[in-house]
Amino acid sequence: MSDKRISDSMEQALNDQMNNEAAQAQAYLSLGVWADSNNYSGIADFFYKHSEEERQHMFKFLEYIQTRGGEAKISAIPAPRDNPVDLESCIEDVWQHELDNSKKIYALVDKAFDERDWPTFNFLQWFVKEQIEEEALIDELRDKFALASESKDNNANFYSLDRDMANAPQEAELPREKNL
Repeated sequence: MSDKRISDSMEQALNDQMNNEAAQAQAYLSLGVWADSNNYSGIADFFYKHSEEERQHMFKFLEYIQTRGGEAKISAIPAPRDNPVDLESCIEDVWQHELDNSKKIYALVDKAFDERDWPTFNFLQWFVKEQIEEEALIDELRDKFALASESKDNNANFYSLDRDMANAPQEAELPREKNL
């Protein structure tokens, strides 16, 4: 008799997302190495920290699957994309990563709802909020880059952007949650 409290298809879907989070961690690590190699040490530090955050997300899925009586299965992850050609394409690549990940999380929420798997539906709400924060964080980075790069010739703003990224938070404040 099994104490499994999750469907086989949900277990597989959560395992897929767990491994997607591992791939996201590798992607951020790869971008950190690229930034470091291109003397963007602040941006590299930001990506290194974000890689660790994605790894923590992976562990949240792993622990949840195991807690529900399923089996977390670690699989091979694809290699990160090729290095970006410049900082702008790097930031846009990160933006696309986060948008794609949001769609995957929302599909899991839909699946949990359809299966009436309320514990999993509840578990996934943390990730819904996290993706709102992730999108806000990277969208803010895109805005800062746009401000820093309007005039590219001898632009000291790239240096300021890189320096600011060294201490950038890994979470964005949601507008309604700001302390006024």
